[in-house]
Amino acid sequence: MKRQDLFILLGVALFLAPFFVFQEVYHGYEKMNQQLPLIMAFLKFAILATFGEVLGLRIRTGKYNMPNFGILPRAVIWGFLGMWIAVAIGIFRSGVPAYLDKFQAFSGISEAMQGDFSVLKLWGAFCISVMMNTTFAPVFMTLHKITDTHITQTGGTLMGFFSKKIPFQQIISSINWKVQWGFVFKKTIPLFWIPAHTLTFMLPPNAQVLFAAFLGVCLGVILSIAALQTPNVQSSKFKV
Repeated sequence: MKRQDLFILLGVALFLAPFFVFQEVYHGYEKMNQQLPLIMAFLKFAILATFGEVLGLRIRTGKYNMPNFGILPRAVIWGFLGMWIAVAIGIFRSGVPAYLDKFQAFSGISEAMQGDFSVLKLWGAFCISVMMNTTFAPVFMTLHKITDTHITQTGGTLMGFFSKKIPFQQIISSINWKVQWGFVFKKTIPLFWIPAHTLTFMLPPNAQVLFAAFLGVCLGVILSIAALQTPNVQSSKFKV
C-alpha cells in the first residue's frame, strides 16, 4: 500500500466520522433526505459513485487521477444520473408490488414490503430488482458508457463536456459490445446487480438510495475489470 492510499483511507474516515460521532449531523442528514430527496441523491452519487470510478482507475492504472479522466465532470454527470436512479427506485418500489398484488399467488406483497423481513418481502424485493435490472439498468449502463466516453474525448473538463454535443451515434458504434453484452450485461446483472438490489429493496425506503450510491463504488471496480478485458477500447479515437 502506497502513501497516497493511506491518505485516501484517512480522508474517507474523516468524511464519515461526523455521521457516527455527532447525532446532530446524522439527524440533519436524515432531515435533508426527507425535504430534498433529489438534491441529496445528486450529492450521494456525485461523491460515492465518482469515488468508485476513482478506485477503479487506481486498480486499473495504479493512479487516482489521469489526464482526460475528468473527476469533476464525472461527479456532475453521476449527480444527474443519481437523481434518475432515485426516481427509478421509487417507481419500481411502488409499481412492481402494486402490479403483483393483482395476482392471487402474489397477493399481499405491497403490505409485506412495508413490514419486517419475511419470505414474501424477500420475493417482492427480488421481483423489483429483476424488473429494474432487466429494463432500466441496460439503458442506464449504456448511457453511462456514452457520457463516460464523451468526458474522456473532450479532455476531462466541464467546459469541454458541455461545449460540444455528445455524438451518440459515433460513441455507440465505438462501444465494444462483446464486453458490454458479454460481461457488463450478461454477467454483472444476474450475478451482482440483481442480488445487490434485492438487498437494496429489503432496506427501509430512506436507506435505499444511499445504499444504491454505495453500490456505485462497486460499479467503479466492475468497470475497471471490464476495462482490463479490453485495454485498447479506451484508446479508440473519433472526431467530436
